[in-house]
Amino acid sequence: MNTGRLVGIILIVIGFGIAIIAGLWLAVQAQQVGAGGILIGAGIAFIPVAILVGAGIYLVVIGGREALEESEMQQQRQLLDIVKSHGEVAVSDLALEMKVSADKVRSLIHQLVGLQVFSGYVNWEKGVIYSSDAGSLRGLQQCKNCNGDIQLVGKGVVTCKFCGTEYFLS
Repeated sequence: MNTGRLVGIILIVIGFGIAIIAGLWLAVQAQQVGAGGILIGAGIAFIPVAILVGAGIYLVVIGGREALEESEMQQQRQLLDIVKSHGEVAVSDLALEMKVSADKVRSLIHQLVGLQVFSGYVNWEKGVIYSSDAGSLRGLQQCKNCNGDIQLVGKGVVTCKFCGTEYFLS
């Protein structure tokens, strides 16, 4: 659990604690302060309770989003480490090792290409990812899968028009 969520939960608990204490105090003092005093006391107690609970809910929601983003970044790092260390890995093996679907692997690869941290190529038909230095790919004139003519220029994803192999240039 990240700190934002933890602080949010603590603020919510403190807010409800203040509400309970204020409610009990007002119930005990009801005969002495009257109906008007109870309304004023409840109004005064509502302000810090609303602020604490509202801030707590905000922090819990923001903390949840940050946790999802952090999880996504960890998956990207894990995928990049596996592919770079193996040089060549089957998408199915990668999905099993990471405990995600093949579609998620594809999504993560495209995210890494967008971040310009992965270069290599993928043969989706065979289901194999190849890590490669971007410099070695740029000089390539034939597809590594089907030997069809291909031009690898610029950055991003280049797809072989003959076999569909995707080359990722960063």
